Amino acid sequence: MEKIQKVLLVITIIGAVNWGLIGLLDFNLVDAIFGTGSLLSRIIYTLVGISGLVNIGILFNHIESR
Repeated sequence: MEKIQKVLLVITIIGAVNWGLIGLLDFNLVDAIFGTGSLLSRIIYTLVGISGLVNIGILFNHIESR
C-alpha cells in the first residue's frame, strides 16, 4: 500500500505544480503537452483529483493514528 500512496502523492504534486504554473504564468502544462480538452488531458485531471482525495484520506488516517 505504501507504494500506491507514494505514486498518488507524486500525481498530486504534479497537479499542484500545474496549478502553480496556471496561477503564476497562465500556462497549463497538461494542455500544452496533451492538447486542450483532449481525452488524455481529462484522464490526467481525473487522476490528479482522485489522488488528491485519496491523499486527504491518508492525512486523516495518519492524524487519527497518533
